[in-house]
Amino acid sequence: MKPIKNIIKKKIEANTNNQQPLSRFQVAKNFRELRLTLRRWLKESVLIIAGIFLAAFGLESFLLPSKFIDGGATGIALLISEINATSLSVALMLVNLPFVFLGYKIFGKEFAVKAILAITGLAIVTATVHFPDITHDKLLVAFFGGFFLGAGIGLTVRGGGVLDGTEVLAIAITRKSSLSIGNVIMSINVIVFATAAYFLSIETALYSMITYLSASKTLDFFIEGIEEYTGITIISSHSVEISEMIENKLGRGFTIYSGMIKKRSYNH
Repeated sequence: MKPIKNIIKKKIEANTNNQQPLSRFQVAKNFRELRLTLRRWLKESVLIIAGIFLAAFGLESFLLPSKFIDGGATGIALLISEINATSLSVALMLVNLPFVFLGYKIFGKEFAVKAILAITGLAIVTATVHFPDITHDKLLVAFFGGFFLGAGIGLTVRGGGVLDGTEVLAIAITRKSSLSIGNVIMSINVIVFATAAYFLSIETALYSMITYLSASKTLDFFIEGIEEYTGITIISSHSVEISEMIENKLGRGFTIYSGMIKKRSYNH
């Protein structure tokens, strides 16, 4: 513990203009901040690693043997892998790289670094770790493949990373248009599943839709929790400006309640 305290103390003293020694309270405060930061990094790393292995398990044990796909960037990578006989790990990297660059422009460097590490980790695991085939029942493959894939993506998002860059593209489009995030993702998935129906088969595309529904519901559960909706009440006299911001920038729904404040007069 003492070496860490000395490092913090020397670093802060070097950046201080007055060069006054730090008090024991300041040293303890900076040590606590460092400990909380390390704890946060450890928690996020565990979530991302667990998400990578769950997603890889869902892909290799369920989806790949039955040639099912998912929606979004992962579905595009699976589709490219099936059509061109390309390695899935390579397809995942190539498809998600533009989304990572876009995420860097929108969310910053930390998000881009975590996204690159998560996607690279998923590509490495799918290329090196081989999971056994669990079942060949198509309905079970669609449901549980989507479940484990959605759980992996959800845990990675909770850790601050991303395994599927479609959400990044959706956020970028909603900032430039009046479309919601859900509408953008649905439009992308319609194209993905229509392509799958053309190149693979209609049956595969239908089962892939079940996979997508299972993955999306599992993803919502891991991110939002048991409650399906989260409501916030905002009381303000600037209701018009707030509603426009919620609709145009956040892409969320809202309800406006009109009311008035009645002032009481007291007779003394």
